[in-house]
Amino acid sequence: MDNELIINVGRQLGSGGRAIAEMLAKRFNCQFYDKEILNIAAKESGFSEKFFEQNDEQKGFFKSLYNFRLPMMSEDHFYNNTFSQESLYQLQSEAIMEAANKSSRCVFVGRTADYILREKKNILNIFITAPINKRIENIIQRTACTKEKAKNIIEKGDEIRSKYYNYYTGKEWGHATSYDLCIDASVLGIEESANIIAILIKKRFQL
Repeated sequence: MDNELIINVGRQLGSGGRAIAEMLAKRFNCQFYDKEILNIAAKESGFSEKFFEQNDEQKGFFKSLYNFRLPMMSEDHFYNNTFSQESLYQLQSEAIMEAANKSSRCVFVGRTADYILREKKNILNIFITAPINKRIENIIQRTACTKEKAKNIIEKGDEIRSKYYNYYTGKEWGHATSYDLCIDASVLGIEESANIIAILIKKRFQL
């Protein structure tokens, strides 16, 4: 077996998926990529990182599916151009592929990395979930918002992630058939859930 190891983590909003992904990255000495991918895409394309952030999977998808105003990194003003969401997705996909090619061990959070890297060897696709009440508690702790606001954040965030994933992959976001493992992080907690996933990784890839 070669040294390549790629772990892709999908997650419901407020489930603790990002924290689990960070733990796995540290456990297996992997490069960790979440919003870092937006920075790579911006540098490679010459576009402003702010532009990628505004149209990320969590925020801008379907808000303006066809045309954007493109801010260039080298300009103090917006450069007017026609740019599609598909073009943006392609740039981000190239950034994910480049990151995976540069490092033999990576952990990617969201952004359809499981689909983009589907031809890679030694890859594990995981989805992290949790009951809505637990996720509401987590969002309240993180943002100090009301219960109603937290529920609204989760519902809108999950809807955007689902549409984004389904649109580009042809698979179903959060459905067991789209992943190697789906786990409810509330059952054992964040740390123990990461430990369970780590055991699977070690056995599957003979680490």
